[in-house]
Amino acid sequence: MADPDPVHDIESAEKGAHHIRYAEDVETRPTRARARRDSNDDGMSIRSISRRRIVEPGVVLPTAYRTLSINIEDSKSLDVKEPKSSKTKEATAVEDLDWHLISTEEAARRLSTSTKNGLSNEQVARRLKAHGRNVLSAPPSRWLIKTLGYLFGGFGSILLIASILVFIAWKPLGQPPAIANLALGIVLAIVFVIQAAFSFFQDWSTSRVMDSIKNMLPDECVVIREGERAKVLGTEITQGDILCIKMGDKLPADVRFIEVSGDVKFDRSILTGETLPTRGSVDSTDNNYLETECIGMAGTHCTAGTAVAIVVATGDRSVFGRIAKMTNTPKTGLTNLEKEIYYFVAAIVTIMLIMIIVVIIVWASWLRHSHSDWISVPVLIVDCVSVAVAFIPEGLPIAVTASLTITASTMKKNKILCKSLKTVETLGSVSTICSDKTGTLTKNQMTVTDCMVHQAPTSASDAAAIAQSTRISATKPVNSEGIVQLGQISAICNAADMDAATAHLALEDRKFFGDATDQAVLRFAESLNDVAQIRTQWKVVNTVAFNSKNKFMITVARPATGNVHFKGKDFESSPLVLFIKGAPDILLPRCSSIMTSNGTTDNLPTDTRTAIEVVKDKWSSEAKRVILMARKHLSPELSKLDPQSREFENMVINQAVGGLELVSLVGLVDPPRDEIPSVIRTLRGAGIKVHMVTGDFRLTAQAIAVSCGIITNRKDRIDNVDALSGQEPNPFKLSAEEKTRYPALTEKAIRSIVLSGPDMMDLDEEQWDHLCQYDEIVFARTTPEQKLRIVKELQARKEIVGMTGDGVNDAPSLKQANIGIAMGSGSDIAIEAADMVLLESFSAIVEAVKYGRVVFDNLKKTICYLLPAGSFSEFWPVMTNVLFGLPQILSSFLMIIICCFTDCAAATAIAYEKPEADVLLQRPRNQAKDHLVDWKLVLHSYGFIGVLESVSSFAMAYWYAQRKGLSFSVLWFGFGASPNGMTTDEMTAILNTASSIYFVNLVVMQWFNLFGIRTRRLSFFQHPPIFRKSTRNLYLFPAIVFALLIAIFFLYLPKFHSVLATATVPVGYWFLPMTFGMAILLLDEGRKYAVRRNPNGVLAKIAW
Repeated sequence: MADPDPVHDIESAEKGAHHIRYAEDVETRPTRARARRDSNDDGMSIRSISRRRIVEPGVVLPTAYRTLSINIEDSKSLDVKEPKSSKTKEATAVEDLDWHLISTEEAARRLSTSTKNGLSNEQVARRLKAHGRNVLSAPPSRWLIKTLGYLFGGFGSILLIASILVFIAWKPLGQPPAIANLALGIVLAIVFVIQAAFSFFQDWSTSRVMDSIKNMLPDECVVIREGERAKVLGTEITQGDILCIKMGDKLPADVRFIEVSGDVKFDRSILTGETLPTRGSVDSTDNNYLETECIGMAGTHCTAGTAVAIVVATGDRSVFGRIAKMTNTPKTGLTNLEKEIYYFVAAIVTIMLIMIIVVIIVWASWLRHSHSDWISVPVLIVDCVSVAVAFIPEGLPIAVTASLTITASTMKKNKILCKSLKTVETLGSVSTICSDKTGTLTKNQMTVTDCMVHQAPTSASDAAAIAQSTRISATKPVNSEGIVQLGQISAICNAADMDAATAHLALEDRKFFGDATDQAVLRFAESLNDVAQIRTQWKVVNTVAFNSKNKFMITVARPATGNVHFKGKDFESSPLVLFIKGAPDILLPRCSSIMTSNGTTDNLPTDTRTAIEVVKDKWSSEAKRVILMARKHLSPELSKLDPQSREFENMVINQAVGGLELVSLVGLVDPPRDEIPSVIRTLRGAGIKVHMVTGDFRLTAQAIAVSCGIITNRKDRIDNVDALSGQEPNPFKLSAEEKTRYPALTEKAIRSIVLSGPDMMDLDEEQWDHLCQYDEIVFARTTPEQKLRIVKELQARKEIVGMTGDGVNDAPSLKQANIGIAMGSGSDIAIEAADMVLLESFSAIVEAVKYGRVVFDNLKKTICYLLPAGSFSEFWPVMTNVLFGLPQILSSFLMIIICCFTDCAAATAIAYEKPEADVLLQRPRNQAKDHLVDWKLVLHSYGFIGVLESVSSFAMAYWYAQRKGLSFSVLWFGFGASPNGMTTDEMTAILNTASSIYFVNLVVMQWFNLFGIRTRRLSFFQHPPIFRKSTRNLYLFPAIVFALLIAIFFLYLPKFHSVLATATVPVGYWFLPMTFGMAILLLDEGRKYAVRRNPNGVLAKIAW
């Protein structure tokens, strides 16, 4: 029978959206808990990052995979109100997949295949032709578009057109051809090439992922076709193929399992970043396509067992292919700095075109008829080019690139690694930092300080002493047996290990591997008992690793030897024991009994439960992390099952839901880093909100936030979620006595709130609006999904968010944040997802923010420096030439020399400017209002500096001509007329010298302008360029020397005089510009003094 082959496109089979329960606890869905433990063991160095030319896919893909998974769960959860536009195209496409929700029979029917016989060769050929081979599409290189952008983006197209027009004005229009026009055309062409080269350097980026993942799919695999097994190339399989999988195989495509062995497991770490393998299942275990275990993902490995599956997606349609496409999709849109520069360019070009049109209209309507000999067509072309040259700050692209690159290099020296220039520019706008706690604000050096067996709180040192006396004394203390049992569970239910090479050292000097909490508990266990001996006495048969959702770890073990020190009436009938440790708020409700101090079991009455809650809250309020340890004898039926089977694991999860025996509470301390309080104060002084986002218990998080300075209010002034029902957070009304006792508190006191992750789930848009108005926020008990939600909600309210994190599950929120910040000690996945890496301490973030602001300030200074001479003062010689019949007192060639040589070197030197002393006392830049170029900067550049430079330069040039017998009254509306008795050659020589004087006057005055624009508010003497290291910028002086040498080179070589219309400038005309420049510097000093003296005055309001 002919195959109807309904699989025209994979989307035709992607139907059916189902509700997913947002699981907080495992019991809401009795499936295996997925391990998502973060790893913090991977080191990081500048050297290692800078040499990473090709990114490992296992580092890049998990970020996209986890983000995709979270987007799906958030999109489908009825409890989550996502901000608009948060749902991505990829999440929508994968969300609609329902291969995991239908039966295997329905899947086979849809794909017109047989689970026993597979596809026919005819079907395979037809489907390969329709859907293509099982390969990933290479991303488009877009080399043509990129090249065109490098060449013609920004000012490139204008420069190229100007160069072509000048060449045309030289030949064939020039009669005779003017050598000066040829030189001008060549210089413009050179500048065009230089700018394109810098644009290429700035925008240089390549796909780092595709090269490493394109060869990851397996070469060969076994399929069933026409009822027989066949080995085929992985690239030749198609939808509907029946794939046979064995241990060691790598899956070539997405598959739906139809048969699995009891021990089958798959390593998904390439996609998820999780080190523990997941099981395979015929039945769906999760409504999320990316989380269910009945789906196998392309690129993952089978680590144990066997399976048979139907291929449901190949190539780009597989999850692997979709994520590969996501990671290689070019970024759309422009960065904020790019937008600012393009707005500036658009404004400049608009004014330039208007002026050129004015010149053409004046020439066509007046000069062409009344003064036909004054401006010929070639001269008109050169005049229009001169207007363009005058308005375009050709040195800006070079200065921008240099500024960003220099700042990034400076940050690198401060052990701050910025991965892109965009990161540098965005740092100056960060308004909110959401900081992780462990390892970021704290030292990540957990230590057990307290424990409580039954109702007897004990310090860790006292517990160790009791355990020690038990081993050496014949008379055991009353509560010693309970302490011994605590040491036993601490050793068994623990994922950490001790370095055997350090076993001979003192306990405090020994090295441990694993999570910081597990390390601390294992060190504590070693102080109570011999951990190695305990672990030889027990055999672990199954483990459910800790994850950020269920917040507990389970270990199932049985005695390995007969000499096991253990109490329990059911021990003989069922040697399997479930050990569990985790969050008290999760596990305490599941406990029905409690271990007494002598190791026996007793009921857990309400008053005892209340007493335990009191101790837990007390420890939490002391900034201690509290974990609960419990155990349970498992039923005899479980001992008959295969510990690696799904049935066994599901029963273990069910057993952990209740009936636990509480063994102990343990309190751990992770002290804050010494520098954190001062860092928080500095950031807050810079107008940046610092919020804590942690998985810890609410009271613990609040106490640590207080010790770090994140919460500054008194305890009775800290709000909770109930306060969000009002219109806005209400500031506290202080009594007169309180105002006297707490002078720092005002009527607009800082507002603080602490809320937990579950509280967030019920917040509506209005409540989020109120929440984001708080100055100090602590988010406790948060999951990775909730971290991502926090970032999105803050961004939806126009906050520029910096997010810190170090684990695998932090990657989505790091990627979503405007600036993702990872610690150098974090996982590779977090480091890859982040935009910036703090290679040493969190305190480096202060330097990062400082230099993020400096780069924007320095770019403003660069533009403010370039505009007066490189734009305004060059424009007016052209306009006076056209409108008033005056000679063009500054030649077009010398305009180019100013823009691309004398000014460009100094503009680059500005990029090395150190931060002004008050840079961290200003508010963050508002990207919507604080533009790179605004009316204040234009007023200062054109209306103040530009006018002074232009007027003085005109005066110097025409004063020289006057002294040489060429009166200004003759030139005014003279249209080329010469005085009686003066030849044309003599007049040309005088005007060439006057043009050179105009040029020298601008060059020299710009030296003083350079020193003036170094600061926007501070005096020259408060921010000197030499002597003081914190303000030193020695690059200014080589830039000045360079400008001087360029001027001498073009003005004092006789060979250039006839070709470029330059001339030797008399020595006296070098010193008068210095007087003018000093006047500009002193006037600017007076303006800055007035701004500092009267911050609310008129001058302050118009200050740039």
